[in-house]
Amino acid sequence: MKRRWPTWVVGLAWVSPWLVGFLWFLAVPVAMSLYYSFTDYSLLEKSVPVGLANYREMLGDSLFWASLKNTLLYTFASVALGGVISLGIAVLLEQKLRGTGFVRAAVFLPTLVPIVAAAIGWRYMFMTDNGLINVALKALGLPAVDWLGDPRAALWAMVVMGLWFYGTAVVIYTAALRDVPRSLYEAAAIDGLGAWRRFVSVTLPSISPAVLFNTVMSAIWSLQIFAAPLLMTKGGPDNATMVFSLYVYRNAFEYGRMGYASALAWVQILIAVALTLVALGLSKRMTYYRAA
Repeated sequence: MKRRWPTWVVGLAWVSPWLVGFLWFLAVPVAMSLYYSFTDYSLLEKSVPVGLANYREMLGDSLFWASLKNTLLYTFASVALGGVISLGIAVLLEQKLRGTGFVRAAVFLPTLVPIVAAAIGWRYMFMTDNGLINVALKALGLPAVDWLGDPRAALWAMVVMGLWFYGTAVVIYTAALRDVPRSLYEAAAIDGLGAWRRFVSVTLPSISPAVLFNTVMSAIWSLQIFAAPLLMTKGGPDNATMVFSLYVYRNAFEYGRMGYASALAWVQILIAVALTLVALGLSKRMTYYRAA
């Protein structure tokens, strides 16, 4: 008689590739990084437990605070500007104007470009002498800007580049806008509400779950910015673009301080979790979920 395996065994067998991958490539490395964050570890020698020394060192590490400030500034600027721009584009694309299909494809296309290729392209666009952006500024009679060489402008150049990848947010907002019941707009029109009041009183509450999702995801992605400053400025000038992920990378693979880098990585994770919880907490009274 053919043996029948228990249902739970069959289920585990089907999901075992995912479980093995999760344990080997995520759970184990995360646990190891937590352990190494309490050690002095250089990859070439045996780790030495040091307790909370790595975390205490951060308190007096000026570059740690500079990278944290740069990362938070970049995150808040990217989330705010990106949210307004992506929502504005989505609203405009829903106005049934000619060419919206082409514009929608053009907005989403940059998300398919690898970040390395995009960073190299933007680096040339930001060049002081013959970069496309400064050429346009000169054509308008405005002075050229040393985008990647001026500490006051370098981080904002990163923010501008980041706005290029908000096609996914536009698609999500477009789907949310199309799901708003027409009856709500009709009721608002009967009440005499203008376009702006309809947007504030009807559209925004109805798409608030999409706003929350895009805000949280944008914040998480922004906190992890790495490739752009590495390829475009290497953290300069004067550490103006030294962001948290780049500082973790340098400590781990340039300075050989894997223990300190692991501690930095855990601080980064805790910051991301804290900001996410704050956003979710604030959204309880501002997010509207329509009953099915």
